[in-house]
Amino acid sequence: MRTHCTSSIAALTQWLTPQVWKEAHQAYPRQARALRWKLHPLVTVLALMTWYSGDSEAERFAAARAFYVACHQREKRPGESFPGFLQALAKLPLPVVHALLTAVRRRLTWLLQQHWSSNGFIVMACDGSRLECPRSAELEKRLGCCSKQASAPMLYVTALVLLPAGLLWSWCVGPGTASEHEQLRQLLVTLPRSALLVADACYLGYDLYAAILRAPADFLLRVSSRAYLYTEQREHLRDYRQGLVYYWPTSARDAGRPPLPLRLIRVVGKKGRDVWLLTSVLNAERLSRRQAAEFYRWRWRIEGVFRTYKRTLPKLKLWSRTEALVYREAEVSLLALQLLAVQAVGHRRLESGVLLVLGSPRQLLLRLRGAITTTIGVKLGPRQQRWFEAQMATVHPGGQGRKTRRHWPRRKDHKPPKPPKLRVMPQRLKAKMEKHFHAG
Repeated sequence: MRTHCTSSIAALTQWLTPQVWKEAHQAYPRQARALRWKLHPLVTVLALMTWYSGDSEAERFAAARAFYVACHQREKRPGESFPGFLQALAKLPLPVVHALLTAVRRRLTWLLQQHWSSNGFIVMACDGSRLECPRSAELEKRLGCCSKQASAPMLYVTALVLLPAGLLWSWCVGPGTASEHEQLRQLLVTLPRSALLVADACYLGYDLYAAILRAPADFLLRVSSRAYLYTEQREHLRDYRQGLVYYWPTSARDAGRPPLPLRLIRVVGKKGRDVWLLTSVLNAERLSRRQAAEFYRWRWRIEGVFRTYKRTLPKLKLWSRTEALVYREAEVSLLALQLLAVQAVGHRRLESGVLLVLGSPRQLLLRLRGAITTTIGVKLGPRQQRWFEAQMATVHPGGQGRKTRRHWPRRKDHKPPKPPKLRVMPQRLKAKMEKHFHAG
């Protein structure tokens, strides 16, 4: 792992430059009055809350705000209360967040474009994952049920990852019922030139393939028995290695659309577990079978990106309880993951050039958390230190947890116990009872 910055705040300023903030501010609508929470402290504190470890969100907010104040002593102090921070975050327009993400991605392109090419391709992997949300009444109403009956509300994230470094490049966030094909079409505008999109067998469709080719970009996708391909002559699958095929489903033929000429590649695996790959690169010299197998083997690193996001940060379950907050939390936390991973990117020299590789995000996250804790204790003034200690003393109230009475899915309705049954004691039991009393 190679970290080019000496401190966590220097790492932030390397990627979140003044030009990046300027492009984000240009998308911000004019406000009639000055806000206590500006764009810079709002996004920075939320990103620091993603990195910092704490038992509650109020504790993370107190530590993140104290770190921001310690590093920006000459700037105006942001708000002090956590509810005020949530209100300001809910009012943050999503187009402003998207403009910030675009500016950061442009900054990454300028810094990494010399070393991100692999054999003439910029290899990008695509995949999606669901993020569980709290069972609040608003999220259950707005997001709905996306999988099993009475399941928790969820968000669906489709992401593009730069391979082989495993660096998060761009993403699209939607409700749990969102279409992964539609989200991928929205991400095609973020692909750089000479991009090669690698994905699994879930991404199948004539419209999707045509949209990727119009981007313009190439693709290397795994196919299964759901794909019907045409050849000019009869082929035996037992001895098949690679060849020209045509993808022309019935819907495209009925609409008068032309067939797509593609190349089918067979990667022989162990114990008959072969991998069939479909690519738009027809020239075998430009993309050989061996290179195609290696590129698809890199695709597994996008699963490591989702694991880092859900387990290392951790974001297995989001904490926001409203629709406005949960989308902004997901967008900024993914930005925090991107900034965390880009600090761990290093270089590895090969015969063909220099290749980007990813270090350990976990080790870097531990260093960032240590830097946050040390900075708070060293750079805070007496007044800020007293505020921080007061906030930390109130974020763990004991025995004051709230419990709400509402319908809880996947549980049986509570039935109160019935009253006891009263019966008249018979004569024989009365005689037996009298004998016990007399004996006593």
